[in-house]
Amino acid sequence: MQQLSGIDANFLYIENGNNFSHISGLAIYDPSTAPRGKVRFKAIMARVAECTGRVPMLSRRLKTVPFEADFPYWVQDEAFDPEFHIRHLSLPQPGDWRQLCIEVARIHSRPLDRSRPLWEMHVIEGLDKVEGFPNNSFAILTKMHHAAVDGAASVELQAAIHDLEPNPKTKRVASEKPMAEAEPSTASLLWRANINNIKRPQQLFRFARKAAPSLLKYVSGVRSGELKQVDEAPKTRFNGNVSPHRVFLAENFKIDDIKAIKNSVPGATINDVAITLCGGALRKYLLAHDELPEKSLIAIVPVNVRSDDSKGKDGNHVSMMKVRLYSTIEDARQRLEAVQKGNSEAKELNKAVGAKMMIETTQLIAPSLVAAGMKAANRFGVMGDINAGANTVVTNVPGLQVPVYFCGAKMIHTYGMGNCLDGLGLFQAVTSYCDNISFSAAACREMMPDPELFAQFLRESFNELMAQVDS
Repeated sequence: MQQLSGIDANFLYIENGNNFSHISGLAIYDPSTAPRGKVRFKAIMARVAECTGRVPMLSRRLKTVPFEADFPYWVQDEAFDPEFHIRHLSLPQPGDWRQLCIEVARIHSRPLDRSRPLWEMHVIEGLDKVEGFPNNSFAILTKMHHAAVDGAASVELQAAIHDLEPNPKTKRVASEKPMAEAEPSTASLLWRANINNIKRPQQLFRFARKAAPSLLKYVSGVRSGELKQVDEAPKTRFNGNVSPHRVFLAENFKIDDIKAIKNSVPGATINDVAITLCGGALRKYLLAHDELPEKSLIAIVPVNVRSDDSKGKDGNHVSMMKVRLYSTIEDARQRLEAVQKGNSEAKELNKAVGAKMMIETTQLIAPSLVAAGMKAANRFGVMGDINAGANTVVTNVPGLQVPVYFCGAKMIHTYGMGNCLDGLGLFQAVTSYCDNISFSAAACREMMPDPELFAQFLRESFNELMAQVDS
C-alpha cells in the first residue's frame, strides 16, 4: 500500500464533468522486424501480463479515505485482469492519418474507470493508408492517469515494456506476481488520517521556517527588478470551459533540424526552440481567426524535478513554470531570441521560489479542504478562471534515444497527449525518439474545430525557423 502525494491527489480532485486528468502516448510500430512479420494480439497481452510485477502501477487501484480525510492510497487489485485494460480495434475506412487522429482523440476524451487500475492500452490496426507508415503497421495508444505518472515516469514505463532488439537472445523472465496485501479497513484509514492531520501543523511550521529565506529572496528580487515576473495571460478561445470532446494532431521533424535552429541563437536550448515553434503555431492560428491578443500569450511549462532517488518510482515530480510566448513579435528569429531570454528569466524566478518547495506545499494543506475547494470550483464553474493564468501548456519530454521493439515490432514514431481542463483547452506535447521529434496537440473540439489548420501552422512555424538557419 502506498499513499499518493499531495500533487498526485490534486490530479484526482480536479476531475469533474468534462475535466479529466489522464495523459496518453501514441506509438507506431513496424511489424516487419517481428517473427514472421506479424504481432498477434495475444502476444501483446502476454507481454503486458509478464510486466505487471516489474511495473507496480499496472496492477494497483485507488483506495480513497472516507470523507477525504487524507490523501488516497494505491493498493494491489486482487481482481486485476489485463484483458479489461487492453483493447483491440481497427480503423474504419479509409484508414488514413485523419481517421487515426479522430479515433485517438475519441479514446483520449473518455475518462478512466476509477474502480480498476488507472490505465488502458488500445491496439489500433488498419493503418495501411497512412502516408509514410510501413505496410501492416499498427499503433498502440496508452492512457495513464496523471495521479500515477508524470511525463518522465511514462518514458520509464515505456522502456520497461520494450526490448533493445527485435529478438533478444536473453528471453525475458516473467516477473513475479505482486504479493497479495490485506485490504485496509475504514477504521485503519481514518486512524492513519488522524495521525497525519495531527502532524500537519508541525510540518507547516517547519516548512515556513525553511521557506522564509527563499520567500524573502523572491520578494526582494521582484522589488529590485532582478527577478522578472510573467504578466497575466490575455483571454483567448482556449481559456473557456471545455466540452467532452477532444481533437488530436501531430507533426514530425528531424532532431538535427531542431538542433540547427537551436545553434543559430547563442544560449538557446531545444526547449526554447520547442516553445517558440509551439507559440508560433498558436500565434498563426489565432491570427487566422482574427483573435490574436495585443498582449503576449503565456504558456505553462512543466519542469522535471525528478531526482536520481525518485527514478523508477511512480507519481509526479514536476514543478510548473510560466513563460511568455512573445506572440507580439512577427519575426521568427527575433521571437526565438526573446523566448530564450524570457525562459532564462523564468528559470531564475522558479529557482528563487524553489521548485521542490512548491511541490512540498501540496502536502501541507488538509486534503479535505483541497478536495472541497476543487469540487466547489467545479460546481460553480470557476475552475476555468483559476486555470486561466496561461493560454496553453507546452511540455517537452525527452524520449528514448535508441531504437526499441515491442513483441519484435520496431517503434518508429511516438506522440504525447495531455489533459485539457477548463481554462486550459490546449495542451501541446513535444517528444523525441531516436533522430525524430514530434510536436502534437490535444485540444477541446469546440475550441479547435479545425485541427488540420493548427497542424499546418506547426509546419509553417518550423519552416520559418529553418529559413533563419539557411539564410
